[in-house]
Amino acid sequence: MEPRNQTAMSTFLLLGLSQDAALQPLLFGLFLSTDVVCVLGNLLIVLAITFDAHLHTPMYFFLSNLSLNDICFISTTVPKMLVNIQTQSKAISYEGCLAQMYCFLIFSSLESMLLTVMAYDRFVAICHPLHYMVIMNPRLCGLLLQFCWSTCLGQSSLQVLLALRVSFCRETKIPHFFCELAQTLKLACSDPMINTIVQYFLTALLGIIPLSAILFSYSRIISSILSISSAAGKYKAFSTCGSHLSVVSLFYGAGLGVYLSFGMVRPSKMSSVCSVMYTVVSPTLNPFIYSLRNKDMKGALRKLLQQSRLLSVR
Repeated sequence: MEPRNQTAMSTFLLLGLSQDAALQPLLFGLFLSTDVVCVLGNLLIVLAITFDAHLHTPMYFFLSNLSLNDICFISTTVPKMLVNIQTQSKAISYEGCLAQMYCFLIFSSLESMLLTVMAYDRFVAICHPLHYMVIMNPRLCGLLLQFCWSTCLGQSSLQVLLALRVSFCRETKIPHFFCELAQTLKLACSDPMINTIVQYFLTALLGIIPLSAILFSYSRIISSILSISSAAGKYKAFSTCGSHLSVVSLFYGAGLGVYLSFGMVRPSKMSSVCSVMYTVVSPTLNPFIYSLRNKDMKGALRKLLQQSRLLSVR
């Protein structure tokens, strides 16, 4: 059979997190509740920032985009897994797998890019406070967001286009709960050497460089904070960065665990746990981290809830 025919007729089977039938209802309830909490939590963050004029600043502009990205990020993988559990089917079409792969590559890389831009925003705010509004003007914020999107769309398109040249056998079993590119390429019938090289290169480019930029920004931030004489000033400066550092640690810690397992022939349970942390837990916890550690966000959310109550009474 020709490689093109093999690929066109391929059906992928997502084996999920567990083969135990008794655990499926538990997994369904757990991931359904997590998905709902993630979508509602991040949506509340977006609405609070949109309707509170005090939050129309560069920091919250990027936070609202991060929340929108988190909604798209978790919606790329979890709904399909819930459908498969509910219908007791593991199948996903070749086209559906490519679409899921494409969206996952976009939103995972966009998460990394947005966290980097937010670190730069905090760097300017703390290290150059007098020039903050001049540097972080609306035009620059728009250009930074445009750069993030264009970079992520470009690298995702490249990897998916390269995946089109790879042929797969029928009913390929993917030992994952979504079509993760690295695991899928291991099951190819043809040689995926070029795809693997490009993936390693782009992962390093969009993973190591943003992380290095974040670490550099925070090294300068910490140096500036330590030079502040008053304890109250140090606490205020640290509190504005604490939420972002927590999100960065969670995202990159789990992501590092996932991509260190690239070379493994068989994915371990630890790899699956890291994947869940990276794709599900991190987007779900982000709104809680930013709202619980931020007085402005708590105030905006309180106002939003009060307004919604008034509208419901009317």
